[in-house]
Amino acid sequence: MRALLFMADRNYIVFAYKIFAEFGITIAVPAVLATILGKKLDIVYDTGNRYLILCLLVAFVVTAIWLVKRAYSLKTELENIDKHS
Repeated sequence: MRALLFMADRNYIVFAYKIFAEFGITIAVPAVLATILGKKLDIVYDTGNRYLILCLLVAFVVTAIWLVKRAYSLKTELENIDKHS
């Protein structure tokens, strides 16, 4: 019985780590790429920080949309874990 409980808890822990890693990468990568692209465009066109801010805003919107969609699919995965536990 104890081993069965451990396996159920293990499934939730693995799921939590998966969410943590996936969301962390999803937030960090677009922000870093937007920063690099925005700074390069600002240097090339000598526009101060205009392209940096624009690229970061685009990255924020795209990331927010993706995270909401992914959260709904993760909800389904969590419900499946609940059914099999």
